[in-house]
Amino acid sequence: MSKITLEKTLELSSLFYLYKNMLTEKQIEYFELYFEEDLSFQEIADQLGISKAAAHDAINKIIKSLNDLEDKLQLNHKKISINELLEKNKNSKNEEVLNLIKKIEEVI
Repeated sequence: MSKITLEKTLELSSLFYLYKNMLTEKQIEYFELYFEEDLSFQEIADQLGISKAAAHDAINKIIKSLNDLEDKLQLNHKKISINELLEKNKNSKNEEVLNLIKKIEEVI
């Protein structure tokens, strides 16, 4: 796997927190070690008693799973769109709009 850019890492982290409950405990562990603790494939392999190739394959499968979930459910895309709409309308002079924005922000 080529080096993942900061932008892609942020996107994957966002997907991870949206879809974390749909991953196995092992997948969560691998993701956290690689993306949050910034361990290399070799360091993950050493820590978990697996091969470097197995660590690499696991991370690639997790990335694919997260992207597949987003392709199907579009939760991250919807979240971004909602936040953009909220931000765009925060300066409204309409009290009803401002109250609605406040209620939506409490939910998300």
